[in-house]
Amino acid sequence: MKILLLGGSSFLGRAFAAEALGRGHEVTTFNRGRSHADLPGVEAVHGERDSAGDVERLVRGQHWDAVIDTSAQQPAQAAASARLLREHAGHYTFVSSVHAFADWPAQAITEDSPLHPCPADTPPDQPFSSALKAGCERAVQEYFGAERTLILNSGMLIGPYENGGRLPWWLERMARGGPVLAPGDPERAMQVIDVRDFAVFGVDVAAAGHTGRYLTTAPAGNVTFGEFLATCREVVGEPDDGRPRAELVWVPDGPLLAEGPDSVQPWLELPLWAPAVPELAGAWLADTTRAQSAGLRCRPFAETARDTWAWLRQRGPAEDTDADGRKGRQGAPHRQGIVPAKEQRLLSALT
Repeated sequence: MKILLLGGSSFLGRAFAAEALGRGHEVTTFNRGRSHADLPGVEAVHGERDSAGDVERLVRGQHWDAVIDTSAQQPAQAAASARLLREHAGHYTFVSSVHAFADWPAQAITEDSPLHPCPADTPPDQPFSSALKAGCERAVQEYFGAERTLILNSGMLIGPYENGGRLPWWLERMARGGPVLAPGDPERAMQVIDVRDFAVFGVDVAAAGHTGRYLTTAPAGNVTFGEFLATCREVVGEPDDGRPRAELVWVPDGPLLAEGPDSVQPWLELPLWAPAVPELAGAWLADTTRAQSAGLRCRPFAETARDTWAWLRQRGPAEDTDADGRKGRQGAPHRQGIVPAKEQRLLSALT
């Protein structure tokens, strides 16, 4: 097949490019060429998807069997691409998110759950909101054609080359050793999917010309939070500098959520922590039956953790460190993880 990847160099896009190349497909990537290098073997075209001229230059004289769009964040972006590509491609896969569903994360969702109300013709440059993904979906279906469009609503993606800092943060925290604040209930079931498994499924269904929608994440309960953190600890092993090995210290949700200066933000300060509160009751309850029936398979979390730790060690230390000892990513402040001093205060006060 000839495949056009809108994106194609960072995390999910990279995983799609690697999977497609590994199967012998011809892959063209279209991105700005700023954040990450394109994989060897792709035909890399650099430009701004917000620029009609750049997209017109991309499509001129070309035709692809399939488009896989991993990068649209604004409905106006998705609309412009879909309009220009509808005569230059046979099929369009748009990677959306569970964030597009109005009931998530408070309720369990299926493919038929209602979406946020965001129109296909939403003006450009909107401030970030979950509703924008729903608008992107509508734009692709309206301007490319719903009969040739597939929507993949991704759950929580993790794995090598992760740029969200969730699994990497926990692995690097375990590597620092000592008491580790483990929040909430260790039996809390999760749904995290290896980015490579997502890409395998995505290439499969794009090649088969599937249309409609798949909730694409791991089955509910594929790993518990306790198993997740214990596996991170085991994978990392003993710190290299002789510090004591990481020790998980479990603290219930309530004290961490109590109002005050040391209240902890779920997801952001302790990545992937979804406390037992009504607004997060459905965070790990997406119904993946349809995707599993179509062939979605997910590897054990231990394999993802080992491979991600191997990548982190091969990559080396992240660039720069702020005053609290939190590592940055490519020169930017770390977006995930609790400040070490705050973690120590909480451990001292609550255990």
